[in-house]
Amino acid sequence: MRILALDSSGMAATAAIAEDDRLLAEFTINYKKTHSQTLLPMLAEAARMIELDLNTIDAVAVAGGPGSFTGLRIGCATAKGIGLALNKPLVHVPTLEGLAWNFWGSEEIICPMMDARREEVYCGIYTFENGKLRVLADQEALPVRTLAQRLNAMGKRVILLGDGSLVHEALLGSILTAPFLIAPPHLREQRASSVAACAMEYARAGKLETAAEHKPSYLRVSQAERERALREKAGRQTDGAGR
Repeated sequence: MRILALDSSGMAATAAIAEDDRLLAEFTINYKKTHSQTLLPMLAEAARMIELDLNTIDAVAVAGGPGSFTGLRIGCATAKGIGLALNKPLVHVPTLEGLAWNFWGSEEIICPMMDARREEVYCGIYTFENGKLRVLADQEALPVRTLAQRLNAMGKRVILLGDGSLVHEALLGSILTAPFLIAPPHLREQRASSVAACAMEYARAGKLETAAEHKPSYLRVSQAERERALREKAGRQTDGAGR
């Protein structure tokens, strides 16, 4: 099976092509440019370097959230566009599961986290048993303190990764009693090769969707949507008071 994988859910934009147990190409950029500037050029260059005919891929995998609202929309639109143009199925890989695959095979607690601001993170808790991912806590938005309490209760060493592990390093260090380490740079951020590896398992299990069916998982509404809801609520209260 040949899979094209994309991830623009976080600070890094990354694209990879994998075939069965081989990683054919992977490009990652974590710089000041927007994902709309980097994702498609990386994909085009990766395909050129390995002389890939995109018609030969079997599926398009995409990190489907949570993460940056803009980044998710860019990744989603790119994956849907490729899927529609080539008539290929999509594999929706939960962003935090894709991150957990950076530590494939580890039987320690793996906790990827992405900064969600206001001392909250998007997080999940995972481990591997006999090479299979086990979900201990599915991805959700949590206060950092609540997450730390859960990890403390597990009583095992924890591997922290994702941008949230650095943003909240000081706070985590002050409240985590479980032993922990923060992943090094090459394993800390999103990697499309990990998305592809996870997608292989999903695809073999028949977890595919059409491009038309794919929707990103935001887990919570955006700041703009929250502010609009507050304005609308305030407007209704004003109207009611004026009657």
